[in-house]
Amino acid sequence: MNDPLRTALAELLDGLPPTEVTAAVDRLITHYRGDTPTHAPILRDRADVAAYAAYRMPATFAAVRSALEAFAAAVPGWTPGSHVDIGGGTGAATWAVAETWPGARGVTVLDWAEPALTLGRQLAAAHPDLTDARWQRARIGADLTLDDTDLVTVSYVLNELSETDRAALVDAAARAARTVVLVEAGTPAGYRRVLEARDRLVEAGFRVAAPCPHSAACPIAPGTDWCHFSARVGRSSLHRQVKGGSLAYEDEKFSYVAATRLPAEPAPARVVRRPQIRKGQVLLDLCETEERLRRTTVTKRHGDLYKAARDADWGDAWPPYDAPS
Repeated sequence: MNDPLRTALAELLDGLPPTEVTAAVDRLITHYRGDTPTHAPILRDRADVAAYAAYRMPATFAAVRSALEAFAAAVPGWTPGSHVDIGGGTGAATWAVAETWPGARGVTVLDWAEPALTLGRQLAAAHPDLTDARWQRARIGADLTLDDTDLVTVSYVLNELSETDRAALVDAAARAARTVVLVEAGTPAGYRRVLEARDRLVEAGFRVAAPCPHSAACPIAPGTDWCHFSARVGRSSLHRQVKGGSLAYEDEKFSYVAATRLPAEPAPARVVRRPQIRKGQVLLDLCETEERLRRTTVTKRHGDLYKAARDADWGDAWPPYDAPS
């Protein structure tokens, strides 16, 4: 999590009763570990929103930031001139977009929980690129209408919607945006929701820029595995207190798709498991352009590519965009 967001969170939550926040965190944990859609805002009051911001915002920021970095590598030189964050709550995705592409732009955050929008607006006052963002209450579902925009983000929202509302949201985003980035929990259910959305975006004429190296069918056989990645989240003292943990970090597992109508150069392959470093060799599990999963072994005899493999991380493009040809 970047320092301005860390500082803004700490200042905003300073003085709130810890027992109140902890009780709200426990309730939110119960919800987010479930799969039952809801037709009412999950964040009901100030305590809920404070708990969410402390408990989930750093991880959401890290996951969305990772997805955006992968997309930006596939579309170098492009910067969105406008951004709509659907179901954005306290605005983690807006911070991630501002971190990926610094500079002022038209930003609109849509959410159905007024307390979340209020807190998000207060947090955004600490970021020079977000001070003019619009925080607008909206029903996220079949009746959603969007103005044309360069970028739509949807993070950790699809799990709160019925199948019909999920489809309507993705279709609305596809009609309005040049680029759509969706992020969900890195669980089998989260991956299925992302795959559902991916298929609808491709049918609407979008090209997958990340993480997939192609826009064809996913090569993972249904029910056998799921595609997900990991983002390292640095924990502040506040974050450790709310989480009840002692480590200075945590790993957020997430699934995502970044699809666009722009010219894009997806990675030739994507590392889809944590690389295994052995003596003199690195084993990489790759999703490849040929619409297949394959394990490849990179050894010392590969020279600079071996060095790159030792530095490769789960979710990286392979070979790296800057790798020697």
